[in-house]
Amino acid sequence: MKSSTAAAVAGIGQTRYAKDMGRTELDLACEAVRTACDDAGLGVAAIDGFVSYHVEQVAEVDLMTALGIPELRLMLRTPSGGGGAASILGLAALAVEQGAADCVVAFRARNRSKAASYGADPNQGGRPWAKGGGRLRDARQWHHPFGVAAPAHEFALIASRHMHVYGTRPEHFGMQAVAQRYHASRNPDAIMRTEITLDDWRASRPIADPIRLFDCSLENDGAAAVLVTTLERARDLRQAAVRVLSHVQYGAPIHMELCDFFAATAAFGERDGGAVDAGRRLFGQAALTPTDVDVALIVEPFTVAVPLALEQYGFCERGAGGPFIESGATRWPDGALPVNTHGGSNGEAFIHGVNHLPEAVRQLRGAAANQVPGAEIAFVCGAISDPSGAVLLGVDR
Repeated sequence: MKSSTAAAVAGIGQTRYAKDMGRTELDLACEAVRTACDDAGLGVAAIDGFVSYHVEQVAEVDLMTALGIPELRLMLRTPSGGGGAASILGLAALAVEQGAADCVVAFRARNRSKAASYGADPNQGGRPWAKGGGRLRDARQWHHPFGVAAPAHEFALIASRHMHVYGTRPEHFGMQAVAQRYHASRNPDAIMRTEITLDDWRASRPIADPIRLFDCSLENDGAAAVLVTTLERARDLRQAAVRVLSHVQYGAPIHMELCDFFAATAAFGERDGGAVDAGRRLFGQAALTPTDVDVALIVEPFTVAVPLALEQYGFCERGAGGPFIESGATRWPDGALPVNTHGGSNGEAFIHGVNHLPEAVRQLRGAAANQVPGAEIAFVCGAISDPSGAVLLGVDR
C-alpha cells in the first residue's frame, strides 16, 4: 500500500441531470465544484488545481473568478471525450502524489442536448458531429462523405467486427442496456427512471446497425466533479477517504479516425496494446487482479463498450463479454461484477462519463442507491475506443 502521501478522493459533487436546463456550462461547473467542496468540508479557496478535458468549454480563469479562488498552482487537460473520464481523476491524483498541488478538482460540465447549442464550434453544446459544415479540414474528411459521421456509426463498425469474430449477438448489448436501466430506475438522480425489457430494447428504433436507441448515451445537461487531496489530509475531512490505488493512461488507434480498432494480428485481428496493456499496468501497480474488483464503472457512449472493456481489462476472456453479460454478472444486486450501478450513460446521464466517478466513490463509502454489499475495490475506465485511462479506487484501511 502507498504511504499517507498517496492521493485520495475527499469530496464528490454533481448537479441535477436533465435536458435543456437553460444554464451555462460555467454555472453548472461552479455548482458541481462547490458541492464537491461542501461534501469534503473544505472551502473553495482551498482548491489550487483543476483537471478537465481538452474539449472543456469552461476556462480555469473563469472558474477562479466565479468561485473566488485566489490562486491556482496546476491546470491540466486530457484528450478525448468519454475516454478521459477516469484519466482526469488519475491526473489529479498524480499531481497530488508529486506535490504539484494540494487540492485538485477534476470536473466536466456539458450542455449536450440538441437544443443546448450556444455556438458554431463543435464543442459549444449540442451535437458536435452535426456541426461539420460544408468543408472538412481534419480527419473527418475521410469518413463523413461515406456516411460515418456520428459516434454511433463508428461504434457500429466495432460492434459488427466483434460479432463477426466472436459470435456476439446484438441482444448482448441489449441485455446490458436493460441492466443499466434497471439500475437507473432505483437511482433518484437518474434521468431515465423507467425499467425496460429486452423486448422494449428490440422495439427501440435502429440508430446504426446493430446499435439501437436504448444502447445510446443520453443527450442532457449537467456537471460532475471530484476533489482529490492527500490521503493524510483526506482523513481529517468530513467524509471517509477513498484511496486512489493506481491509475493509467494510454493512447491507441481510435474509432474517430477509423483506424482498425482490432489491429491485424494472427489472433483474430485483436491487438495486445491499448486497454490490454494498460490493464496489466493498472492492476500490477496496485498488486491486485480483476477478481479483486467489487464494482465496475465503465464509460459507455454505447453499451457495446461494456463487453469490450470487460474483455480487454481482463474481467473475462476475449470474445466472452457478451456471454458474461448474458449470465447476469453485470446486473445488481446478484451479479458477480455489477457494472454501472447508477444507470450509466443510457440511464443516469451522459457527462462524458465523469458521473461514473462519484458513483464509484459512493459505492466505496457505502452510500450508493444500488449499494454493492461490502464493496472495497472499484474499477473505473474511460471509453476504450478513445485515448483513454483507468483508475482503481479502494476503501481506506
